Amino acid sequence: MTTRPTTESRTVELLIGGMTCASCAARVEQKLNRMDGVTATVNYATERANVSVADGVTVEDLVSTVQTTGYTARAPQPIAGGDTAEAEAGAEPDAVGPLRRRVLVSLVFAVPVIALAMVPALQFPYWQWVSLALATPVVTWGGWPFHKAAITNLRHGAATMDTLISLGVVAAFGWSLYALFLGDAGTPGMRMPFRLIPTRAGGSDEIYLEVASGVTLFLLAGRYAEARAKRQSGAALRALLELGVKDVALLREGREVRIRLEELTVDDAFVVRPGEKIATDGVIVTGTSAVDASMVTGESVPVEVRPGDRVVGATVNAGGRLVVRATRVGPDTQLAQMARLVQDAQNGKAAVQRLADRVSAVFVPLVMVLAAGTLVLWLANGAPAEDAFTAAVAVLIIACPCALGLATPTALMVGTGRAAQLGIVIKGPEVLESTRRVDTVVLDKTGTVTTGSMALVDVLLADGEDRARVLLLAGALEDASEHPIARAVATAARQEVGDLPVPENFTNLDGLGVRGLVTIDGAAHAVLVGRAALLEKWPQPLPIGLQRRKSAAEADGKTAVAVGWDGRARAVLVIADTVKPTSREAVAAMRALGLRPVLLTGDNRSVAHAVAQEIGVADADVFAEVLPAAKVEVVKRLQAGGATVAMVGDGVNDAAALAQADLGLAMGTGTDVAIAASDLTLVRGDLRAAVDAIRLSRRTLAIIKGNLFWAIAYNVAALPLAAAGLLNPMLAGAAMAFSSVFVVSNSLRLRRFEPAVRP
Repeated sequence: MTTRPTTESRTVELLIGGMTCASCAARVEQKLNRMDGVTATVNYATERANVSVADGVTVEDLVSTVQTTGYTARAPQPIAGGDTAEAEAGAEPDAVGPLRRRVLVSLVFAVPVIALAMVPALQFPYWQWVSLALATPVVTWGGWPFHKAAITNLRHGAATMDTLISLGVVAAFGWSLYALFLGDAGTPGMRMPFRLIPTRAGGSDEIYLEVASGVTLFLLAGRYAEARAKRQSGAALRALLELGVKDVALLREGREVRIRLEELTVDDAFVVRPGEKIATDGVIVTGTSAVDASMVTGESVPVEVRPGDRVVGATVNAGGRLVVRATRVGPDTQLAQMARLVQDAQNGKAAVQRLADRVSAVFVPLVMVLAAGTLVLWLANGAPAEDAFTAAVAVLIIACPCALGLATPTALMVGTGRAAQLGIVIKGPEVLESTRRVDTVVLDKTGTVTTGSMALVDVLLADGEDRARVLLLAGALEDASEHPIARAVATAARQEVGDLPVPENFTNLDGLGVRGLVTIDGAAHAVLVGRAALLEKWPQPLPIGLQRRKSAAEADGKTAVAVGWDGRARAVLVIADTVKPTSREAVAAMRALGLRPVLLTGDNRSVAHAVAQEIGVADADVFAEVLPAAKVEVVKRLQAGGATVAMVGDGVNDAAALAQADLGLAMGTGTDVAIAASDLTLVRGDLRAAVDAIRLSRRTLAIIKGNLFWAIAYNVAALPLAAAGLLNPMLAGAAMAFSSVFVVSNSLRLRRFEPAVRP
């Protein structure tokens, strides 16, 4: 029995080379798992192994074990900001080129061989010897990858798909040599009709050179198409990794010095000119601009930024010159973390893939037994040896478990890569199963449904007052305060009326508001901003009409701030945590997916119901005045009622609920704790991304199930036909190659997935 690590373990990733089918991956995985303190999963599509090792097990030990199995292994370099070639390159990144050359050369030689065998009218005297001359380089040089792998596996006492292919091709070629040199096939003027279905009229004049060369050509072409498709399926991740820059303009003592990105450290200040990519995550020190984050977040509209705002590496500065202070570099950046999470998800295995791997591991020996049994049964029934041989070779060639092994990982690669392009990070394959079952979505209000920051939403004026003058005087006074409500007023005032004057004699009145002198147009005004009680104290009571409108705003859960100057109440400023413009759209899309949206908040009921009404959530599905620690209890209560719950949140206080939910979705604009506790991370702070995440996950799962169905149905249908002698081995080879190409091509459809609503 394998000993599992009982001490603290660490995870190691290896790039595996030399694997040619799912059976190879199963062999490597089995060999690694036999090591003490090791738990490994090997992914054929990504050519990677994820290995959990206990203390005392080194990378060299793992590499040595893989090599004794007949394959190569090495550790990839870590994903960093700019150096991506090694991070993404597979164990054999140049496999496509050599395969293409073998396919082209084999095509030139094999086509005449197939044509001569299929069209008797082309069979001139000694045509069979020309066919032998043309088929020999195809079978030997063209088929060498299959023969080499079969020999390697034989030395290690194992059999894989290459063993079946090599056996079938060598058997067909060997029989042809026997018939040509020892039988009657070498006779001048010999004619041989082409048969799609074997008959019982065979003899020693039968040759199978078209089978040997045709099967080699079709399987090489299939493997080439598969290799290309596998490269395409990882294109999204490569594109993500290639977003980083190679060098950066470091600001040193007022001068710009160009350095490599690897030399940049935290707290270094660097310059980003218009049109350049931001080198790494940081905070803007000086400058204002618009930043295009579409390549990282999927959000198409550039975001305005100013000093103090955070920016993400690999986004593009679309406007003015910026000076940015680096806060995270190298593998700690958001881009590197996204790439690492996507890669981890692609290396993982869903439950359905584990089942497919187990089937693939026993499939090859089973097929060899079936082929031998087919040969014996045909001979026992008195059939000619040629027909028995044809049926056995067809069984060997058509029984390819590669489609089964590719069904899940290729779809997972394409799906997670496409998700990354849309600003969605899927953390593992098991997440896909969760999205299928989800029927209820719990939405945290602050920062998820709403912006999470206070903003001025309305200005209620007393009779005869001017909005611009109210904002100018109130904004000037509030600009001297650090209170969140004051910042909201000052920001809105500056946007509407421009620069604000500096107040004099500013006084903060705890619990009531602020007062001070503001001079405009040469006249000083004694301004009060705060609670209505502050104005009444001076006295500057609100007019009846203004008081009613203030009460109505407060009933909707908003904050009302009274403004007065020169002995009279002038206006009421309405402040609120504003609902994101896309939240209502997202809730409607959730309902269209058959999901029940639920709003969860610690705010009072009036605020919660006002927000729920605005976004389209039913009053019965609102949980208000919920303490942070009690959020997880709400999720548990819904689960106890039979619901399968997805939770969308962004704060530290959401982490427990995200972990408790059947599916946790964290806003990438939120805290690291929330992101760590989630299953899916939505890089942009748009609730519509949650809808796209669920849609894409479900679509990926549907593709996986479709792939598995066709891969299994193919083998179930094809094997009996081959054993019954109803398939020509050459056509069997073409069908086998097609099955793998079909599965990979079906997965590539996910690259065309589009968000329900474009950001």
